[in-house]
Amino acid sequence: MSWLETITLKQLRALLAVERHGSISAAAEALHLTPPAVHSQIKALEGALEVSVLSRTADSAGSRVTPEGQIVLEAALRMEVALGQVDRQIAAMRRGQTGSVTLGVVSTAKYFAPRLVKTLGTLCPDVEIVLHVGNRDAVIEGLERLSFDLAIMGRPPRQPMVEAHPIGDHPHAILAPPDHPLAARSALSGADLTEETFLSREVGSGTRILMTRYLDRLGEGQVFRTVEMGSNETIKQAVMAGLGIAFLSLHTATAELQHGQLVMLDAPQLPIMRHWFLVRPVDASARPATARVAEAIQGLKGAFLPITGRGDV
Repeated sequence: MSWLETITLKQLRALLAVERHGSISAAAEALHLTPPAVHSQIKALEGALEVSVLSRTADSAGSRVTPEGQIVLEAALRMEVALGQVDRQIAAMRRGQTGSVTLGVVSTAKYFAPRLVKTLGTLCPDVEIVLHVGNRDAVIEGLERLSFDLAIMGRPPRQPMVEAHPIGDHPHAILAPPDHPLAARSALSGADLTEETFLSREVGSGTRILMTRYLDRLGEGQVFRTVEMGSNETIKQAVMAGLGIAFLSLHTATAELQHGQLVMLDAPQLPIMRHWFLVRPVDASARPATARVAEAIQGLKGAFLPITGRGDV
């Protein structure tokens, strides 16, 4: 008998639970089972594969997944995603809808994504749109695991392989409070910014990558003082409080710019214009509902994007 015929979903879910909760006891509690029952599922999985999928931690207080177990875990995660999509699609059909489409967006897009979903509800009323917001790494991971049918982001990833279509302009600039000394000046130079503190997103975010490239060009390699903050909202509040200036997507600060709480500095080569992209995993199966939603988003030609006041969208 092939090992494929002996592995069960219960065994894979036991492994997933141990990885998520750190120990067999914690996994048992989450699964509403006894620790011996979870241990039995893990041992049966290891027996089928003839490898160890778990090892005890150094302090013996928990368990960690072995390299071989990590391979099994990745497959289990893909299966969990696929079964979740089946559940959503069947539930949508029972409600009279033709399917469910999961849309992942980077956190910068959360300022317009809900409005887009509402518009899609009008254009594709028989398709359920499930929205997930995360940072760039989380969205790439979702694409990699095929848990997102579509995604909206500022820069398509190299991996996994995706189809990418530009859907609108995405302007970036340096923002400051209206009473900042540089706010009243025009044609600023790189030297004018060297003493400023830049409030920045985390390493790995699309905005942080673009800011770093811009400042490297502007300062010819000079290191600018940066303070990392975890969200665009925190950065905007910190800028308004006078803690520094920030290089941000203008789509994150539409309201603050309109109400005069923030202003754009007249810095060199700004605003930088990038694009929003609609991406789809190449490995994903071509479902009619996904194709309809993708076509609807592209057909809007960026009409759902915020207007920043510079005539760029």
